[in-house]
Amino acid sequence: MAAELKIGIIGLDTSHTVAFTKQMQGDVPAEQRIDGMRVAKAMRFPSAFQSEEGQDGRQKEMEAMGVKMASSVAETVDGMDAVFLEINDPALHLKYFEQVAGLGLPVFIDKPLAGNLAEGKKIYDLAKSKGTKVWSSSSLRFFESIVAACKKVPEAKFCNVYGPLGKAAVGSDLVWYGVHTFEMMATVMGLGAKSVFVREDDCGVVATVHYGEGRRAVAECIKGAWKYGGRAQGEGDSPVENFGLVSGEILYYYLLKELRIFLQKGTIPVPMETTLEIQAIMDAAERSLVSSREEKLAL
Repeated sequence: MAAELKIGIIGLDTSHTVAFTKQMQGDVPAEQRIDGMRVAKAMRFPSAFQSEEGQDGRQKEMEAMGVKMASSVAETVDGMDAVFLEINDPALHLKYFEQVAGLGLPVFIDKPLAGNLAEGKKIYDLAKSKGTKVWSSSSLRFFESIVAACKKVPEAKFCNVYGPLGKAAVGSDLVWYGVHTFEMMATVMGLGAKSVFVREDDCGVVATVHYGEGRRAVAECIKGAWKYGGRAQGEGDSPVENFGLVSGEILYYYLLKELRIFLQKGTIPVPMETTLEIQAIMDAAERSLVSSREEKLAL
């Protein structure tokens, strides 16, 4: 690969497209810059998550940072070292992954992996069959205090996390934005979720996730409360560690550092099995919202 890795971005309907590009090649303080990667091309398409006027504004910002706008997937990926699917509508992730899988390019799919578990499994299977290196993650698993909490409580028995429940333009609010909260929970608890029970009220959604062997996590997705955090607790008298996103913390910086390692060394920081379990947790949560019962994961 070239010294400066060239990235093709698909999607302008999320603010992440501009935010990520700024940290690579925009006007940001030196301590926030991610060197070694550059967004060279991007493409847009109509989306319920962003108006055409809004995408016009983002296109101008991207072009001002040296990004060439492409009119097709083939044009976007031509000559690139990697592809980022920065698509706000998770229902479109499988459609576009199908077009870039098997091209020999590493792929990052911005959160969530897919619109539902069935589509997530298709992405997983396609990546394996095509030999495509791919991962997907919320940036929330990488902020400093949650990483520190996981080091201090490496085998958490209990976990409480909280985050906002944003309103999706189409599709599931819980999948589209609740993924941030469930990602924090999975970062602390690791693999092994068995079942989910969800209660919904005017404040949002509270999900209780059972892991078996006396392990339990609670995830609160709160309407209108734009804060992230939680606690990790071990067995008995072992430490309890609180964590939270600090005001002004450069959140995407940590995710982009992981993306740079991924592109330079081929190291995948979040295995697809982990991401697929998060998708399965959200799928069970959606079913519990309908049934008002505890629902088992369908992995």
